[in-house]
Amino acid sequence: MYLRTPLVTLVLGACLLVTGALTAQVPGGRASVLPPTAGGQQSPTFESRVDLVSLDVSVRNARGQFVATLQPSDFEIYEDGSQQKIETFALMHGGRVFVAKEAAAAAANAREGVFLPSAMPSTDASGRVFVLFIDDLHLDAAATPKTRDILKRIRNTLIHEGDMFAIVTTGTSSVSQQLTYDRQVLDSAIERITGNALKPSEILNRGSWGAQGPIDVRHRARVAFETAYDLVNNLSQISGRRKAVIYISSGYDFNPYERTRFEQLVEQLHTSAEALTYNASQITRESQNTLNEADLVAEMATLTRAAQRANARFYPIDPRGLIAGQSIDDEVNAQDFQDHVRDTQTTLRVLGEETGGFAIVNQNDFDKGLRRIDADTSDYYLLGFVSSNPDRLRRTRKLRVKVPDGLTAEFRQEYSLRPLSRPK
Repeated sequence: MYLRTPLVTLVLGACLLVTGALTAQVPGGRASVLPPTAGGQQSPTFESRVDLVSLDVSVRNARGQFVATLQPSDFEIYEDGSQQKIETFALMHGGRVFVAKEAAAAAANAREGVFLPSAMPSTDASGRVFVLFIDDLHLDAAATPKTRDILKRIRNTLIHEGDMFAIVTTGTSSVSQQLTYDRQVLDSAIERITGNALKPSEILNRGSWGAQGPIDVRHRARVAFETAYDLVNNLSQISGRRKAVIYISSGYDFNPYERTRFEQLVEQLHTSAEALTYNASQITRESQNTLNEADLVAEMATLTRAAQRANARFYPIDPRGLIAGQSIDDEVNAQDFQDHVRDTQTTLRVLGEETGGFAIVNQNDFDKGLRRIDADTSDYYLLGFVSSNPDRLRRTRKLRVKVPDGLTAEFRQEYSLRPLSRPK
């Protein structure tokens, strides 16, 4: 049994503490994200209303360069075709937050990409927020060295001074690190990460099968999805910034090695025609009861909608890298192996694309992907609006953003209203 509550609670508790620092109440029903500076300058403010929709937009010119000189009047936001009033406006440039009048001055001096400040920032709202979500329940033990190497690359390439990060694992690694600035904390955590995914032989063991296939496959996936869901749901309480979830996993497949499992069933019938006829209905029932693909889609849809509401982007990383072929020790149908790899990689791509991020899969150049994440989380505009559509029955809303001619905008295409309770 894998218990997610203790380790998630620690990290989420830290998120709430940071949220308290980011949302101190000020007159007029607004919340301050940064305290006043030493010179008395007013800090950035964001609406504290619970129905404020946050939308981050990356704007680039024809050469692909980020444009940091835009003002609120340069943007138009449409929800289901209806223009919305922009209530809040901020610029994240070079990994630092600026708002309104500060944005133009900052753009003149800041350069694209993250710079390293000379000293630790004095507030919790100066840098970026990362969560390292390590799904060790779906990481092969053999991939442990590569996983640890990727985490070291993340420490050196992605997490800079002024950035906060937390660490959560889903399985026996049992790592739970609250939000911190201290990158040295990551060193000790890295040495504790160990892959604990099921081996093909364990999946194919019929003693662990149920009506819907291997029982532990579903259980592990459920633990991973619920841990991630609770995490992003609580991240929604941190306002004023995009949250980046570095999602390290080998992906999901609710119906692995189907052909191999069927072949095992046939072998158990001793190739007897009479026995084969007698058990044909049993095999058919098992195939009909395996509604695994639909269940997996539903789980992922629930998770990605929660991430959209929290303005959290998933950046899945598959430590397996470029997969040349299966292990000679795996007694799995060759087509089964290829299907399994394709399906697991697809789930990671979907998690990334549906939340506005992207997946690093089927490649060995992890540094290139990490640099892309670095740029993606360093430069964007954060816009907030309150929906003018009071119809709560319209759960999913389509979004569109217009920017000046000659520029292109990247943004999430939709968001969903928060459900009354966690779907079961």
